[in-house]
Amino acid sequence: MSRKIRVIIVDDSKTGRAFIAAALRRDPDIEIIGMAADPLEARDLIIKDQPDVITLDIEMPNMNGLQFLEKIMRMRPIPVVMVSSLTARGAETSIEALQLGAFDCFPKPAAFSGIDAYAGLVPLVKAAAGSSSGRNSIINSVSNKSFQRRVISPEVIAIGASTGGVEALGAILPRLPSVFPPIMITQHMPPLFTASLATRLNQMCDIQVQESEDGVPLENGHAYIAPGGTRHLHLKKIGGRLFTSLDVGEPVSGHRPSVDELFRSVAHCSGASSVGVILTGMGRDGAEGLLEMRKAGAYTLGQSAASCVVYGMPKAAMEVGAVERMVPLSSIAETLISYCKSENGGFV
Repeated sequence: MSRKIRVIIVDDSKTGRAFIAAALRRDPDIEIIGMAADPLEARDLIIKDQPDVITLDIEMPNMNGLQFLEKIMRMRPIPVVMVSSLTARGAETSIEALQLGAFDCFPKPAAFSGIDAYAGLVPLVKAAAGSSSGRNSIINSVSNKSFQRRVISPEVIAIGASTGGVEALGAILPRLPSVFPPIMITQHMPPLFTASLATRLNQMCDIQVQESEDGVPLENGHAYIAPGGTRHLHLKKIGGRLFTSLDVGEPVSGHRPSVDELFRSVAHCSGASSVGVILTGMGRDGAEGLLEMRKAGAYTLGQSAASCVVYGMPKAAMEVGAVERMVPLSSIAETLISYCKSENGGFV
């Protein structure tokens, strides 16, 4: 890189600051330009040093991380990676932080875990540093016509997302009518976080949003989110009916739950009677699975580059020919509604 990524670490724990700094300094592209024990101290550093990225602890004295994040987003937007304790309260607060504009949340390891437990923070910081330029890029709709959609009024919609997905889901699901085909969602998140996400989305939506359980029959007007971190969410068909299935397995495409796993199961069970949507996120999870859906006759959408927090997963899907149409985030809900309407104007 021509210039190092300048980072300020904000954490009330001296040990936490030390671990984060040590992990980030292992990457030669990152420079720690300041550390602060509370938001008031951090404010002065931000004004003086103008960092590219901030890591921000949620629970701190004088002003909590959410209040500080809100001030940052209002006065001088800077990519912020929240560092959150892996508890129910920490998960709920993290979801709120993502909705306020945080780039992503990193679950804080236990104090005895050591520096290696913070290694996953490095790619988040690097992606956050490039997120503003990613939002401004533009890409045209995909013109690959080799696979054509064959049906309307699908029986299931599958959505995959990662970094930026909380914001994206919050822009799509509340705009869908209560009588909509069932939706299955894999969003990369740690355990506990997906339950908080489902609860918050459910409060915003006309459809019913829940963290998925195993063996639940799919119902219209419901969305099922894969539980974070433990099992893959699959679609299964038994006696002509569709069910959720939570299955233990190794990580796929680096993730568990994996978007590829969800999309492949939908391609197998529903084929042309399905819609696949791949949203913002790092990496390429979902690209091959969405291609299988498209080959099976499904209608496939990708979030446009200009509206992504990170244009990684949709780009990978586009490059392998899995995306039939690229759509801005602001138009995805309307695109789904238009496509899913039956000839008589209803959804079922």
